[in-house]
Amino acid sequence: MSTPGTPQATAARSEPPLARVMRPLNTAVERFIPSALIFAIVLTVLVALMALLLTDSGPVAVIQGWGTGLSGLLEFMTQMALVLLLGHALASTRPVRAGLGKLASVPRSPLRAYVFVFVIAAVASLITWGFGLVVGGLLAREVAAEFARRCQAVSFPMLVASGFSGFVVWHMGYSGSGPLTAATPGSFIEKQVGHVIPIGETIFSWWNLSAIVVTLILVALALWLVAPRSVPESHTVTAEALAQSEQEIERPVIEAPADRLDASRIPTTLVGLALVAYLIIHFAGGGTVTLNIVNWMFLGLIFLLSRNAFEVMGLIKNAASNVGDILLQFPLYAGIMGIMTATGLIQVLSDSIVAVASPQTLGLLAFLSAGLVNFFVPSGGGQVAIQAPILLDAAARLDVDPAVVIMAVSYGDQWTNMIQPFWALPLLAIAGLKIRDILGYTTVVLLVSGIVFAATMLVVGAGV
Repeated sequence: MSTPGTPQATAARSEPPLARVMRPLNTAVERFIPSALIFAIVLTVLVALMALLLTDSGPVAVIQGWGTGLSGLLEFMTQMALVLLLGHALASTRPVRAGLGKLASVPRSPLRAYVFVFVIAAVASLITWGFGLVVGGLLAREVAAEFARRCQAVSFPMLVASGFSGFVVWHMGYSGSGPLTAATPGSFIEKQVGHVIPIGETIFSWWNLSAIVVTLILVALALWLVAPRSVPESHTVTAEALAQSEQEIERPVIEAPADRLDASRIPTTLVGLALVAYLIIHFAGGGTVTLNIVNWMFLGLIFLLSRNAFEVMGLIKNAASNVGDILLQFPLYAGIMGIMTATGLIQVLSDSIVAVASPQTLGLLAFLSAGLVNFFVPSGGGQVAIQAPILLDAAARLDVDPAVVIMAVSYGDQWTNMIQPFWALPLLAIAGLKIRDILGYTTVVLLVSGIVFAATMLVVGAGV
């Protein structure tokens, strides 16, 4: 129990009222939500039991469907891993870091700093989610260090919460797993729908672009309103402490002719220019944006912005620690898809959705269900792989534009990320904080953004 005047009591008083109300939910999420891997295993067992109870399939058929499906998303898994890997590496290049350092000097007051970090992180997340996560964490650190040098008090947990809040729009942007998969020829969505869905009908639709703008404005306003007006000492951080935790890439030691090649800019620049040339030819020939094209864009930038091969490998090595969870979970998600497809469970679940939905409400129901499923399948790509087949079948039967369903799943996935710890971990590792330090603020973002997303689905469903 904290007493008046202690840092804990001061911190509690600085917490916004809504954050205090939501504290029991935040505590439950932190204490009782297991790791994403455990969720994937539990979901596999749950889907297998549903197949046994709701279909005519027996245990052998379920196991066969699961085993056959394990390898069903290998290409997709690699694409998703590269999005995070390359986005993380790109955000850590020296030019980007230098740019973030300059941006950190822009806000002159703590309240403006919180909103500023959110907006920059949101823009970065709309470019690519891996980039946005890292930019949010790095910019929060840079701003905190800048304020420390000015001897101005600023809440470091609030800065980090603002940086993570930018992630609430990632699936509406350029690297959205759902819309990019739908736009990729040969994807499982294209095979089910019978045609690709261009990003002009999803990411660049008028209603999605409008929802992005409204979300940015309202979340920025919410962060302004709930930000602590008095900053307890326990919420501050020194520039020296931030510098000590900085992860630097060692300079190469030149001992042999091969080392000089590793330290030369020429090889990496050549590869970067070759990728740029390929992309120009691709788009000049009428090519479209797909998951692969997005990854090659970021890879080209990494090669061009890095000084040599040694630095590129250092960036990739630092980023690789965040990719392991994806690589391990995706075969399990693919196995779940295998069970649903082989046993006919997709049809059963689709029937249940069609029974309660209408063309006007399917988008809203898909959004809400995706927000719930995201607690169990925190990977956007994995969630699309599991939910899209069911919801697309329901959309076809209700004569609903499949683009609406794709974006509904995307909205639900990004929405509950605000209180699902999985994707906060890379950013928190950069910042050196725990999930409990930011949940009070990100819960507010969950509520505000949820209103926008639900309203967007209702407007689209009404055919406005």
